[in-house]
Amino acid sequence: MEAAREHIEEIRKTKFSIGGQQNPLTEDLHQAVKNLSAELYAKDVHFLMELIQNAEDNDYLEGVNPSLEFVITSEDITATGAPATLLIFNNEKGFSSKNIDSICSVGRSTKKGNRKRGYIGEKGIGFKSVFLVSAQPYIFSNGYQIQFNEEPCPDCNLGYIVPKWVEENPTLSDIKEIYGSGTTLPTTTIVLPLKLDKVKPVKQQLSAVHPEVLLFLTKIKRLSVREHNKDPRLNTVSAIAITSETNFEVRKNIDAVSYTLHLSADEKGKGSDRECSYYMWKQRFPVRHENKVEKRMEVEEWVITLAFPYAERLHRGMSSSPGIYAFLPTEMFTNFPFIIQADFLLSSSRESILLDNKWNQGILDCVPTAFINAFLSLVKTSENAPVSSLAPMFRFIPINSSSYPELNIVRESIKAKLLEESILPSESYTQQKIFHQPREVGRLMPAFWTILEKARKQEVSLVHLSSHGKYILSSSFDQTEYDHILNFLGVELVNNEWYAKCIQSSKLVEGVSEDLYLELLLFIADNWKSKFYHTNIKNIPLIKYVGLYGDVSLCSINESMLSNRDKVVSLSRQYEHISWLIDWNKEFKCPANYFFLPKSTQESIQFMYKRETVLGWLQDHVKVGSMNVYEYAVHLNNCLTSCQKRAIAFVHFLYHSLRKKYLAQGDVGYLCGSMPLVDNYGDLKRQRNGVLVPANGSKWVGLIGSNPWRGEGYVQLAEDYLQPGYFAGEYSSKVVLLEFLKTHVGASDIPDISPPNASIPTVSSLLTKQNAFLLLGWIRNLKQRGIHIPVKFLRCIKEGSWLKITTCGCPGNRPPSQSFMLSSLLGNILQNGSVLVDIPLVDLSFYGDKMNEYKEELKTIGVMSEFGEACEFIGERLMSLTEYSTLTREQVFSVLNFIRFLRQKILPLDKFINSIKEKKWLRTCCGDRSPVGSVLYDQEWRTASQISNIPFIDQEYFGEEILSFRVELKSLGVVIGFGESYQLVVDNLKSPSRLTSLTASTVLLILECMRRRVSSNKLVEALRGVKGFKTNLGYKSPGECFLYDSQWVCILQVFKDFPLIDHKFYGTSIFTYRNELKQTGVKVDFEDAVKEFSNRFKQQASYMTKENVLSFLLCCRQLKNTHVFPPDLKNYIREGKWLQTRHGRKRPSECILFGPDWQSICPITDLPFIDGDNCYGKDIHEYKKELKSMGVVVEFKDGAKFVAAGLLSPLDPTCITPANVFSLLECIRILLKDKNYSFPDAFFKNISQKWLKTTNGYRPPHECLLFDSNENPSWGSYLKRTDGPFIDEDFYGSNITLYKKELQEIGVTIDFKEGCSLIASHLDAKKELKAIVRVYNYLSQFNWEPDVKLAKWIWIPNGKQDGKWVSPSKCVLHDKDGLFSSELKVLEKYYEQKLLNFFSRAFGVRCNPSVDHYSKLWEGWQSSGYRLSHDDCRKFWGYVLKHWSEKTEKTLTDKLVKLPVASGSDEILLFSKDDVFIADDLQLKDLFEQFSPQPIFVWYPQPSLPSLPQTKLLEIYRKIGVRTISESVEKEESSSVDVAQLNEVNPKEFLIKKDLVTLILGFLADPVMKMEAERRHETIQRLLNDTFIETVEPITVNYSLSLSSGEIVKATASRMIRWDREASKFFTQKLDRSSGFKNLIEYATYFSEAISEGVLWENNDHIGALTELIKLAFMLEFNEEAVLFLMKSKNLQIFLEDKEFLASAFPSD
Repeated sequence: MEAAREHIEEIRKTKFSIGGQQNPLTEDLHQAVKNLSAELYAKDVHFLMELIQNAEDNDYLEGVNPSLEFVITSEDITATGAPATLLIFNNEKGFSSKNIDSICSVGRSTKKGNRKRGYIGEKGIGFKSVFLVSAQPYIFSNGYQIQFNEEPCPDCNLGYIVPKWVEENPTLSDIKEIYGSGTTLPTTTIVLPLKLDKVKPVKQQLSAVHPEVLLFLTKIKRLSVREHNKDPRLNTVSAIAITSETNFEVRKNIDAVSYTLHLSADEKGKGSDRECSYYMWKQRFPVRHENKVEKRMEVEEWVITLAFPYAERLHRGMSSSPGIYAFLPTEMFTNFPFIIQADFLLSSSRESILLDNKWNQGILDCVPTAFINAFLSLVKTSENAPVSSLAPMFRFIPINSSSYPELNIVRESIKAKLLEESILPSESYTQQKIFHQPREVGRLMPAFWTILEKARKQEVSLVHLSSHGKYILSSSFDQTEYDHILNFLGVELVNNEWYAKCIQSSKLVEGVSEDLYLELLLFIADNWKSKFYHTNIKNIPLIKYVGLYGDVSLCSINESMLSNRDKVVSLSRQYEHISWLIDWNKEFKCPANYFFLPKSTQESIQFMYKRETVLGWLQDHVKVGSMNVYEYAVHLNNCLTSCQKRAIAFVHFLYHSLRKKYLAQGDVGYLCGSMPLVDNYGDLKRQRNGVLVPANGSKWVGLIGSNPWRGEGYVQLAEDYLQPGYFAGEYSSKVVLLEFLKTHVGASDIPDISPPNASIPTVSSLLTKQNAFLLLGWIRNLKQRGIHIPVKFLRCIKEGSWLKITTCGCPGNRPPSQSFMLSSLLGNILQNGSVLVDIPLVDLSFYGDKMNEYKEELKTIGVMSEFGEACEFIGERLMSLTEYSTLTREQVFSVLNFIRFLRQKILPLDKFINSIKEKKWLRTCCGDRSPVGSVLYDQEWRTASQISNIPFIDQEYFGEEILSFRVELKSLGVVIGFGESYQLVVDNLKSPSRLTSLTASTVLLILECMRRRVSSNKLVEALRGVKGFKTNLGYKSPGECFLYDSQWVCILQVFKDFPLIDHKFYGTSIFTYRNELKQTGVKVDFEDAVKEFSNRFKQQASYMTKENVLSFLLCCRQLKNTHVFPPDLKNYIREGKWLQTRHGRKRPSECILFGPDWQSICPITDLPFIDGDNCYGKDIHEYKKELKSMGVVVEFKDGAKFVAAGLLSPLDPTCITPANVFSLLECIRILLKDKNYSFPDAFFKNISQKWLKTTNGYRPPHECLLFDSNENPSWGSYLKRTDGPFIDEDFYGSNITLYKKELQEIGVTIDFKEGCSLIASHLDAKKELKAIVRVYNYLSQFNWEPDVKLAKWIWIPNGKQDGKWVSPSKCVLHDKDGLFSSELKVLEKYYEQKLLNFFSRAFGVRCNPSVDHYSKLWEGWQSSGYRLSHDDCRKFWGYVLKHWSEKTEKTLTDKLVKLPVASGSDEILLFSKDDVFIADDLQLKDLFEQFSPQPIFVWYPQPSLPSLPQTKLLEIYRKIGVRTISESVEKEESSSVDVAQLNEVNPKEFLIKKDLVTLILGFLADPVMKMEAERRHETIQRLLNDTFIETVEPITVNYSLSLSSGEIVKATASRMIRWDREASKFFTQKLDRSSGFKNLIEYATYFSEAISEGVLWENNDHIGALTELIKLAFMLEFNEEAVLFLMKSKNLQIFLEDKEFLASAFPSD
C-alpha cells in the first residue's frame, strides 16, 4: 500500500505540479480536461454499460470465475452527504500502476490498439462515465485508495483526473460491512456517492439490467444487483443474479464455432430461477476494404455471433428484448427471433448502432450468410433426430418485418438465401430424411393428412406421395402453427389437381375401410365448391356401386352426374330396404343403368359423422339419388316400355312388396294404375280406362259377344298373368296373382265392369229371358255402386226393341221407353177416359213374377209405371196435334172437361196439366197464349190496365161459358182476380212514352210493385227519363227530385234551386215509399242530399253571398248533433277558399277571427283577418264555435303560425315596443311546443333584421347576447354588459330573461360558453386594456379560435388607454436570446402566462422566433453593417445548431450572404460568404493568417461551448456554402532550381526500393481500385522511369487565394519534395536522418504525398489511404517483413504477374 501511496504522490507532484516544479504540459492538460467535460456531458452515456464493458475488458487470474456485483445503499459511507452510494465489486487482477497512470490522464487508455485482443471498450469515456452520476468517485484496488473530484482541485485548478489518497470515509472495513462481513472483498471496489438527482435514475438502471447482459461476454460469468439497507423494507431496487454456462462444439469447416449457452436469472421476489438455453453460432468473416473505417483499421475480420433462444427469452418483465448486441445489449428491438452480436460501432449513448456507417453495414451484409450456416447446422446435422423435432427450429426465421429499414434488407436477404436452400423435409414414409427448396414443396389440407395417416395404418402404400408434381411437406411441419413461417417461405398448398392424381394412383377408394372411404368423400364434399369442382377429380373412379352381377364396381363423378348419365347411383332411403332394392335391381338387370351403393357403404353412412354433408354432396353434385321401395317402383314403372317379361315381373314385385309392407296400399294402387299391362295381343298398354279379365269363360262375352270397350281404352289381359313363377327368390301362385290384379289393377267382368259408351247390337231384337235378366242385373249392380251409365249404352237399352209387351191383349216387342208396367184396373180407367190412346204393357206372362223384382231397373231404362206418367203420355199425344193446327173451341172445352173428369174421379191431375199448360193453345186479346200467364178479366185490373198490356182471355170468342170453368182454368195457370199479380203488371208494362202525366194512384201502384220486389230494375229504367213526379218546381224526373225531410231540409235552403216532391199531392203515404223512391233516383236521404249540396257548395264557394254564408253557418249549427257532413264536404269546407278576408277569399284554416288579443301583434305583422267590417258584419262573430270547428283561428294561442308567416321586416326598429317583442316571443314559445313545426324561411329572413335593442345599438338576433346574471356561473363571471352586444334589459325589463329558449331559437346567444365569436367580433371597438384582457381571458377559457378577419389581430397596449392592433405574425411569446426586441412584439412583456398559451393556440403565435425570423434578423445585420458581439453570434448560431434541418439549411443557404469572421477584437465582422473559409488545413491557416490583409476564416466560439461545439458549427458553415481553405487555394510549385546545386541520383538505391513498389502494387491490386495488371505495371514503370534529382535547398511552393472582389491573396511556403509528373522529374531535398524526428516525419509526409499524388493522379479519392501506408512504411525504412505484415493487415496482396514484373524491374533483388 505504501508503494501505491508514493505512486499517487508522484503523479500529483510531477504531472499536476502539486508541491513540485511547473509541468510544461499543464496548459495542454487544462484544455484536455475541458474537452473531456464537454464530451462527457454532450454524450448521452449509459454509465452502467460502460462499467460492465470495463469489467469485461479486465484481466482475471486463472481459476477465477469472473464476476461483477452492484450494491446500492442509502448509507453515506463517504461522509459526502450523498443520499445514496453505489458500490461496484469486480474480482479482476486489480489496478496496475499503468492503469492508474491511464486513469489520471485524458485519452491514454491502456486498451487502445488492442481491439484484436478482445477489448470491447471504445467510446473514449470508460471509467470517467461515473462522473455522470457521482461528483467524487473512489477506487480501492491492489493497495490503491484514491478519490477523484469533478470540481477543480484547488492546488492545480483541474478536475476529473487528479487523484487524492483516501484514509477514511470510507475505509475497507466500511466497505466490507456493506459487502458482507463473512466474505472476502473482491480485488477492485469502486465507490460512487450519487448525486441527488441521479439516485432515482441509477436505481432505475439497476432494476432494468437485462438478464441477457452476459450473453456475449466471454469473461464475466456472473453479474448481480442488490440493495443494502438496514431496514430491508426501504429497498426499491429489483435484485437479480445472472449466471452463464457454456458447452462448446467446434465446427471447423467454415471457420465457425457453435455451442450451447445456458443463462439463469435469480430475481428476488420472483420465486424459482428462470433459465433459458441459447444455441450460439459464431462465424468469422474477413473485413472488406470498402467497409474499413479509421476506428477499426487494425481489425482484419468480423466475428459475428448469432444467438437462438430454445425457450422464452429472459426479459425481466420487459415487453421485448434487445435484438442487437455490441458485446452488451443496445436498445434496438429488431423484431427478429434471434440475436445479432458483432463489433458494431455505436452511438454515443450505446442505445443503437450507427446504421448508416459503412463498417456496420459490412457486418449486416454478412449476417444472412451466418444465419443460413447456423440454420442449416440446426436443421440438418441432427442425423438421428426425428423430423418432428426439427419444426421448432423454423421459428428462428425472421418472419416479421423490423422497424429499421436496414434490418429489413437483412431479413429479405435471409429470405432470398433460404429460398435457395434445401431446408424443408418432405414426407417420404421411409426412414430417409429428404430436404428440398421451399419452392419445390407443397402443403396438404389438414383433413387429407388425417385420411393419409389412417390409410397408412390400413397398409395402403403411400411411397409415391411426392410423385405428382410436388414434394409433399412433412406432416410434422404441415401444421397450422407454422403457417406464418411457411407463408414467409412461399410454401403453398398443392394445386387442386394433385388430390385427383393422388387418389387415383393409390388405393384410397377400394383399399380402405368403408369408414375411411366415407371420410374421403366427406373431405371432397367439404372442399367441392372451393377447390375440386373444376378439377379432374370428376373423372377418376370414386363412387362405389353394385354392378349387374352383384359385384362392387366404381364410376366417376362425371359418369354419374352428366346429362347422358352413363350410370345413375342411388341410396336406399330406408335402412331395412337396402337388400330388397339391390336384389330386385339385379332381377331387373339394373334398368336404365340404375345402380345402388353397396350395402356395407350404405350401412356405414347411416352412422358416420357429418352424414348430412356427405349425403348432400352426393345428391347435389354427384347426383346420387336416394330411393325407397316406392320410388324404385316408380323408376321401374318408367322403364317398362317393351319387355313383356319385365312387365309381368313388375306385378310380382308389387305383390311381394305389398305383402312385406314395403309398399303402402295407396302406393300400390297408384303404381298399378300407371304401369303397362300386357294385352291379349302381347302388346304393352300403359294408357287404359279399364281392364277386362281374359275373354275365356267371361260373362261379358255371352251377353255382348265382341269387345265393345276396345275403343274406350280398355285392356283385355293376356293369359300370361295367370302363370305362377319365381322372381328375386319370391314365389307367386295363379290364384293370388289374379286376385291381386282384380283388387289393385281393376280387372273385372259383368256385372262388375262399367258398360261402354256404345250401342250393343244384341238389344236391337228380342233378348232371351236369361240375357234380359243378366242385363237388368248388370244395371242393378251399376246403380248400387253409383256408377254413371254411359249415354249411348243407356239410349240403346231404352230404345232397342228387346222387351216383350202386350197391347190390349196383343203381344209384341217394344223399346222400354215406350212400355208401361201398370195394374189392369188403372189401365182400364185410363183407356176408358182417354181419347184414341192405347197403353203398351210389359208381358208378365212371358217374364213371370221375377220381373216385378226389377221395377227400379226397368224404370231406369225407361219403362213407365206411374199413373201420372200415363196422363203425361196422353197429354203429349194430345199436344202433338197442335204442332200442325190450333185447337178448336170444342177441343179446348174437351180438355177442360177431361180435367173436370179427373178432378171428379179424384185422380191426380199434375202430370196431365203439366204436359199441356205451357203450350200455346188458349186464345187471348194478345193472340194464342199458354194458359200460364193468361188473365181472366174483372174490375180489379182497371188501374193496372192503364199502365200494362195484360193478355186477357178472349171472352168474345169463348162466350160466357168460359166463365164456368174458373176452377179448371185456374188449375191450368190462368190468373183469376188481381191478387198479387204485380209481376204480371210489370212484365207487360207499357213503353215509357205512354207513361207521362201519371196519376197519383198509378204512381203509388208502381211504387207498390217495387215494394213487392217485382222487377224493380225494369220499373226504374222505365221511369228514368219520364218527368212523372210533381215537385215545387213542376214535374221532374226521379233523379232531379228530393223527398222532403224536416230534420235536414235546411241544407237544401242555403241555395234556393233544389226540387222537392209535392207530398201534399201524393198524400202522406208517399213517405212510406222512401226505399222505392230512392230506387228510382229520388234523393230521400241526408247523405244523398248533402252530396248534391256539396257539389253546389263547391261551385258557388267563390261567389257565396253574406246570406249564403250566414245561412250555411246556421245550418251547421242546427245539424251539429244530428247529422254529419261527408268527408269530402268537410274537407272542402276546411280547404275551400270561401271565406272573405282582408287578403281575399281564403280557406278557414287560413283565416283569423279578429279579437282584442291580436291588438299588440298587429303593428309588426300582416294577418288574414275575416272581413267582418265590409262583408259579413258583426253577425259573423255569433258563429265563433262553428268557424273554429272549420279551422278558423279564433284565439291568439292558435294563431302563432300566422305570426311567424306574416312577420314584417321593420323599417324603423325604434318603433317596435317591448309589448310587440313580448307578443312575438310568446308566439315563438307556442310554436316551439310543437315538435313537428319548423319555422318558414321568410320568418328567419325577417327576424334576422336589426330590431333587437342591445347595449351596442339595434342588432339582428344572431348578433345579440343575453346577459343573465341569475345563472351560476354566468356571463358576469367573465365579462361586463358593456363588453359585447348584450340585449338591453333596461329597455325590455328583467322579464326578457324568461324567454331564453325563444331568444336562442331565433339566434340569440344564451350560453356564455358559445359567445366567443360575437364577443371577439367587437374587440376592434375596444381601447381599454382591462376590457380587452377581460375578453381575452373569456376567449381563452372556452378555447376560442379566430373566425373573422377583425379578430385575427392582437392588441399591443401603449399605456392603459392606448395601443394598436398587430398581426399575430409580427408577434412571439418569448425572446429567450433577446435579439428581437425591435423586430417582433414579445407578448410576455404585456400579458400574463395563461394568456400566452391562448395566443399560441388561437392565433398561432410562435412560442419563439423561427428560423425565418432568425434569417431575416441576420439579413438586417448584414445589410446594415451592424457589428455583432460574440454573445449575439453565440446566440444566433446556437439557435441554428439546435434547430438544424434540411429546411434550415436551405433557408440559410439562400438568405445568408455574409458570414462572421474572427477580427481579434470584441466585435465580429461580417464578410461575403465567398471570402470566408474553413480552416481545414492548419498549415494553410497559419500561412494565410500571415499573408492576408483581412480576416478570412470563419468565426467560432473560443473556448468551444457544449451547446455550440466547433465541429458542429464548421459543419453548418460547410453545408451553407463556405469553402474549405484546402479546396480554395491554388498551389504553384517553383520550377526554377539552381542547376549548380542539383545532383541526379539512382532512385532504386535511394528512394524507390522494391518493398515500396511491392506496397504500391498491392494497394493498386485491391479490387476496390478496379485496376488490371497491365495498367498497374504501366503506372509503376512511369515512376521507375522518372529522373530523381537531389537538391540541398528546400523547394519553393506558391499559394494563391481569389476573393470575390477580384483581389488575390498570395502566400509562399517551402517543402522538401516535389514530383513534376509532366517533366518526369522527381525533385527532393537531401534527407538528413540525424536531424531529428520532426525532420524525418516531415520528409516522410512530403515523400508519401508526392508518390501517392503521382501514382493516383487520376483517382484522387484514394490518395490519402496510400499516403498513410507509404508514410508508415517509410518510417519503418521499408523493412521487407514489416511491409509484408503491413500489407496483410490491410488485406493487400500482389499476384503472380505482379511478382514477375517486380523480378524484371529489380533483377538484382
